[in-house]
Amino acid sequence: MEAKHIIARRTAMELNNGELVNLGIGIPLLAAEYIPKGVEVIFQSENGMDGMGHEVIGEHNRNFTNSSGQSVTIQPYGSCSDSAFSFCLIRGGHVHCAVLGILEVDQHGSIANYIVPGKMVPGMGGAMDLVTGAQRVIVVTTHTDKNGKSKIICECTLPLTGVECCDLIITELAVIEVTPQGLKLIEIADNTTIEEVTAKTGAPLILAKKIGTFSTT
Repeated sequence: MEAKHIIARRTAMELNNGELVNLGIGIPLLAAEYIPKGVEVIFQSENGMDGMGHEVIGEHNRNFTNSSGQSVTIQPYGSCSDSAFSFCLIRGGHVHCAVLGILEVDQHGSIANYIVPGKMVPGMGGAMDLVTGAQRVIVVTTHTDKNGKSKIICECTLPLTGVECCDLIITELAVIEVTPQGLKLIEIADNTTIEEVTAKTGAPLILAKKIGTFSTT
């Protein structure tokens, strides 16, 4: 299984029945494909849709799109609103969980996810509102970048999206909880070791008393 699908499947396990959840662009959107049967999660898109369904291939309806601009269905209980009301939900703390990708996340739970200096910025979307307004923030990312450099570091070097806002980090190698004492390793993938995860993480890790495993197949 590809890394992004391993991450998405593990992320889906964190989403609970009846929650209002915002999924960011990329890997977060894949999590919707892995929601366990019997669990009803209400997906929110900051462009004004509550009750977002699956992506529709081969069609385009500009009235129903996800955060990537892809056409999606809307659930029978779904509703649409203007952006002002949508962001009232976010800023008012009514979104139970926000799942988003990052460029960097540090040991304090601060994240950088919207700009690489010197490159074009398509826009930060609702990320800054989501990381401060959502009740829980889950970061999903490959553990390292394409050059093998850890994305989990001591201090973010890129412009910040949010300060000390992340609650949980999920990669293809590990699940890491952000605590006041630092980053706590609570799960590893079944194809890795604690030593490998520690070596590929650019910040100190606190080892949980009991470290679980998750499947990569």
